[in-house]
Amino acid sequence: MKTNHTRMRVGRMTYLILAILFTICILVQLYLAGIAIFMDSAVWIKHMMFVHLFGFNVPIFMLVFAFVGVMPRWAYWQLFGIFVSIFLMYFTANMRTVFPWIGPMHVVIAILLFVLSCSIVIKTWTLFKTKTENGRYGK
Repeated sequence: MKTNHTRMRVGRMTYLILAILFTICILVQLYLAGIAIFMDSAVWIKHMMFVHLFGFNVPIFMLVFAFVGVMPRWAYWQLFGIFVSIFLMYFTANMRTVFPWIGPMHVVIAILLFVLSCSIVIKTWTLFKTKTENGRYGK
């Protein structure tokens, strides 16, 4: 029983750290896009390359640690939202030549992705810090 508790605690802590990392990466992406728009268009390359480092990689590791940490159902739904949002980000970035009206949706989805990632951090932090009556962590 103690090993299960430790495994769950380590899984949830790692999930939280990855969620924070993902949120920071989203902020960096927004900042790079801002630099590319308002200061130096050469930064678009950095914006495009940086997403390949964390885009699907961090959420996949989050999914693994959600299983390890026996996360509640909401965590899996939020991760599903992250995966859909990332797919839509790629779609809106690459299909704008075919559908010009879809390009501006890239910015809207980026903001939603940031809000979702912040929500994941807050909910996971709350889950990690909450102890139920029987001494186990989480709800």
